[in-house]
Amino acid sequence: MKADVTVIGGGPGGLVSALFAKRNGAKRVLILEREDELGGILKQCIHNGFGLELFKKDLTGPEYAERLIDDINKEGVDYMLDTMAIHLSKDRTITAVNSKHGVFNIDSKSIVLAMGCRERARGNLVIPGTRPAGIYTAGVAQRFINIDGYLPGKEVVILGSGDIGLIMARRLTLEGAKVKGVYEIMNHPGGLKRNIVQCLNDFDIPLYLSHTVMEIKGKDRVTGVIVAKVDGKMQPIKGTEEFVKCDTLLLSVGLIPENELSKEANIEISSNTKGPVMTETMETSVLGIFSSGNVSVVFDLVDYVAETGVIAGKNAAEFAKEKWENKKFINILPGKNVGILFPQMYSYRDDLVIFFRSKKWIEKTVDIEIQPLNMKMRRFYARPNEMIRIKILKDKLLSVKDDITVSIKEVKE
Repeated sequence: MKADVTVIGGGPGGLVSALFAKRNGAKRVLILEREDELGGILKQCIHNGFGLELFKKDLTGPEYAERLIDDINKEGVDYMLDTMAIHLSKDRTITAVNSKHGVFNIDSKSIVLAMGCRERARGNLVIPGTRPAGIYTAGVAQRFINIDGYLPGKEVVILGSGDIGLIMARRLTLEGAKVKGVYEIMNHPGGLKRNIVQCLNDFDIPLYLSHTVMEIKGKDRVTGVIVAKVDGKMQPIKGTEEFVKCDTLLLSVGLIPENELSKEANIEISSNTKGPVMTETMETSVLGIFSSGNVSVVFDLVDYVAETGVIAGKNAAEFAKEKWENKKFINILPGKNVGILFPQMYSYRDDLVIFFRSKKWIEKTVDIEIQPLNMKMRRFYARPNEMIRIKILKDKLLSVKDDITVSIKEVKE
């Protein structure tokens, strides 16, 4: 089987990548999706807040997915459902499997990785205690309620204040469950400010910062958890333990980009983002393999996912048309107070869109400095839970010869 551009993953990043590969001249664009329908996580996100940038409308997740699926059908993008990509090689050969074709290979001129990310589960946290029923990741609980119509529990404790966990606190409350509290080991929330207000404050759900779950109680079903305050090193403080009665524990403790296929193809993985090392074109370290969405870095807005899909799809199409020339590149480095930063390289091919997060919580005026461009932008705060996006036009970058460094500096008042 052959394709000009093959996209692995049919979530928002994959759908947008395929759409823009087709719109930029790729003849055969093929999506491989392991589930039985396209849309990814969007299908179970029934709240609004999607599509403000791409469609200029405030949509729910299913509405957003439906628009993208309608567009790829109109453009003639092919897709294979219930199809799992099981191997990827450096020469852009994909081995996949499904019930119709068995195991088969796809020779693709270019590839876009859009496998997304997965939730950290209990095994990643090593919480002591028994293994009773009633422990779910927030995403699994969201699917139970919004797609399967099943309420996972009546008295719920949520560990971690990621956005899915915050949204589920509200959703469970609306369905009649009692959310006893959201416990966050960090001294600041993990999710967006708007979700703290709209999902917790508006429903009087308490948020306990610098707290964690030490132990899970229950034999057949969760009967409660032991929670405790933590110190500055995130270690439980003796004497602060407290039993909280509940029948369900939801975990909302972070996401991990799914890069098993990337590693098989010897794509360089960033220790900073846990995704592929990439240029502004979304090209990885392996020629002709691009990446988009949360497999690259975990974003906090689907519009950012879509933006990387637009870039990856356009450039994957250019590569497939054999209009691609290797170019030199410079590094993009995190400077003072910058934690996550993406992409990591600039190749002088396109405008540069940088996404980054503050390393620490700064509730005062800061300057974003980008050197050696001598660019400076002032903000009223910088928070690790809110990604910052800055676009720099190609014309301003052509004369830059040294590595680019992004810093966040507190303004002295």
